[in-house]
Amino acid sequence: MPADTTPPPAPAPLRVPVADSHTHLDMQSGTVEEALAKAASVGVTTVVQVGCDVAGSRWAAETAAAHAAVHAAVALHPNEAPRIVHGDPDGWSRQGARPGGGEAALDEALAEIDRLAALPHVKGVGETGLDHFRTGPEGMAAQERSFRAHIEIAKRHGKALVIHDREAHDDVLRVLKEEGAPERTVFHCYSGDAAMAEVCAEHGYFMSFAGNVTFKNAGHLREALAVAPPELVLVETDAPFLTPAPYRGRPNAPYLIPVTLRAMAEVKGIDEDAMAAAVSANTARAFDY
Repeated sequence: MPADTTPPPAPAPLRVPVADSHTHLDMQSGTVEEALAKAASVGVTTVVQVGCDVAGSRWAAETAAAHAAVHAAVALHPNEAPRIVHGDPDGWSRQGARPGGGEAALDEALAEIDRLAALPHVKGVGETGLDHFRTGPEGMAAQERSFRAHIEIAKRHGKALVIHDREAHDDVLRVLKEEGAPERTVFHCYSGDAAMAEVCAEHGYFMSFAGNVTFKNAGHLREALAVAPPELVLVETDAPFLTPAPYRGRPNAPYLIPVTLRAMAEVKGIDEDAMAAAVSANTARAFDY
């Protein structure tokens, strides 16, 4: 049976407006205007559009400049850094194999991220971090150098740091400790366990939960959410990825935030209005808007 690629139905609107703290509108079908209108119709009135490479980061900044409901984050995705340096022989990047340009090419790309990060409508530097799932040993040095550079950019411009951490928890925390984390640091699509959530809480790191917190096999995420301080919790789609149950496998978009938020409220043992009010205030504080 072919996969169902139809958009899920719109959920009941939230009574308290919230923000999608991490989305990729450039990877979704339809126009930005359509996506924002559909999201606003269910109470998702703000989105953070996240870049993954130079072109995507420029697009994020331009889109945020054109739409009051959009804030931008700019960065080289962890899997982009080794692609820039070495090319893409092992599938490091979704963008396909291209010739590597060496360290100078990475420096050039980072300089453009630095330029974009200075713009007032750019509120975050990310998604950056480490990905041990997709990048082999040959790419680790480039990833870590890029991550350290993004931390410095975020601190110098006073922007939030948005972290992609895939199967790299210990190393991400190590680099943050060595470099000194920015004042506002967000673990996008939080993937750690309850013990790591306590470490994040100790350091004041925000934890953003995506649709995978609703998956049957994601008990560790629900345990982490249960112990995460309410003032450090965000909600996101990471759309078009990680569509929440019961729509897993179908295309995700910001209008589906209420599905995840209601599941989060259940885990936290609070009503959805209180959950929405908390994540709304937290997102505004995290991204300083």
